[in-house]
Amino acid sequence: MEAYISALTGLAGVAIGGLASFATAWMTHRSQVREKLREVEAAKREKLFSDFIAEATRLYGDALSHQKDDVSDLVLLYALVAQMRLISSRPVVDAAELAMERIVETYLTPNRSLSQTGAMNFLLDFGEACREELTSGRASSSASFIEPRGQENARPPTPSLASAR
Repeated sequence: MEAYISALTGLAGVAIGGLASFATAWMTHRSQVREKLREVEAAKREKLFSDFIAEATRLYGDALSHQKDDVSDLVLLYALVAQMRLISSRPVVDAAELAMERIVETYLTPNRSLSQTGAMNFLLDFGEACREELTSGRASSSASFIEPRGQENARPPTPSLASAR
């Protein structure tokens, strides 16, 4: 009888050891997958922010030397901001919208030379908001960016070239 007890105890030890090993491997794999997803999400955000910066600086430079009220040049910039609304925090979106407003205002003013523009750091707030979001590792969840009921129209609409006249 003692032989059976020893055998069962040994089998139980092997089963517990195997389950512990499986649980450890599963948890390790799960944490590695989560980290990989965070890295992919951060890379996606960095690419989106970089694309916005490139397009915004191109448009701002064009706006300094061209006075016009044609919105066709702003389509890509609006699309990038719309993508940010899906995956970025409110401070990043707000800073992007402010930069876009600055570009629109610059298009509507008379042409200026580089010496007349003063500081060209219209993307400073945007860059700071992006850096904060990327360093905090904040993952967006759709629930955290839904505005409370009754607040849908609380923010002023984004200016367009046609409405700025």
